[in-house]
Amino acid sequence: MSLPEVFALTIHADYRCRHAGACCSADWDVPVELPVYRSLSLAVQTGTLRPQAVAAHLDPFVVEPDLPENAAAMLERTARGECVFLEHGTRLCIIHRDLGEPALPSTCRHFPRLAVRDRRGTFITLSHFCPTAASMLFRDDRPLDIVSAPPAFPSADYEGLVVTGDDLPPLLSPAMLMDWGDYTAWERHMVRRCANADAGPESVLASLQRDVQLLRVWKPGATPLVDAIGELPRDYVNAPVLREIDHSLSILEETLTAVPEDLKPSRDGHLLDVAYAAHVRPVWRDFRGPLNRYLAAKAFASWTAYQGRGVATIVRGLDAALSLVRVEASR
Repeated sequence: MSLPEVFALTIHADYRCRHAGACCSADWDVPVELPVYRSLSLAVQTGTLRPQAVAAHLDPFVVEPDLPENAAAMLERTARGECVFLEHGTRLCIIHRDLGEPALPSTCRHFPRLAVRDRRGTFITLSHFCPTAASMLFRDDRPLDIVSAPPAFPSADYEGLVVTGDDLPPLLSPAMLMDWGDYTAWERHMVRRCANADAGPESVLASLQRDVQLLRVWKPGATPLVDAIGELPRDYVNAPVLREIDHSLSILEETLTAVPEDLKPSRDGHLLDVAYAAHVRPVWRDFRGPLNRYLAAKAFASWTAYQGRGVATIVRGLDAALSLVRVEASR
């Protein structure tokens, strides 16, 4: 059985780890599957694999009753929240360096890749928690588009959201399904909107919101939906940079209602309105290229398309993502 075709954004197509070490020092729980745990434990016991010297007093694996499903252990962390297999100085993963990528726990193999697999293929975007992925938002050496067979992501069984043959394609609206060709056209339309270097992210969002309203009144008949998407206006709705941060703070609060209590960040809105007005809003337009590419990376390979209630939900998610950028830039 052949593996599905892989698609990615042009800005991500040549991604490779540059050893920033952010994910390895983020104090995250990293589960280790049983076969991987057995092979790594043996490598440690035989001296083939040596955790970082400063952490040698630690058992490199946490084994306890309350582990995540399918996990036999977790990678231990130092008091600073670093994985014991992160080498100081080089910021290299010792497991990856000494045993190769296949020896890694699945979380480490796949991050920062975020994948969706459906009957069309596998679609991969990146988490911009990774500094290397974030830096790729600033590149203007290639036009923003969707490409197949990206060199960074060869055909493989990527972890992520799997949409089986029995699952329905994304919704156009709560009462109307799209077919796979329709959704492909809409996904490409969103990325094309983001590719306009002259439009600010507010104009991109306003234009997509207008496009959503035009499509929500579409009914099956003479014009196929894929053609209706292709006939959407090419012009952009002119939307200015937001004068105040209140809208973004409101969306952030709404978004946090979906986050479990133990994972919610502390509420810290003090003087963010002042910081936004003084330091963020004056230079916001200077970053419209990276911000638009960020929106494209959220629109492409979107889990929301399958978990939400239509294309309006996807665009609402883009608005939430941009609002978070405003808030964090002000913070």
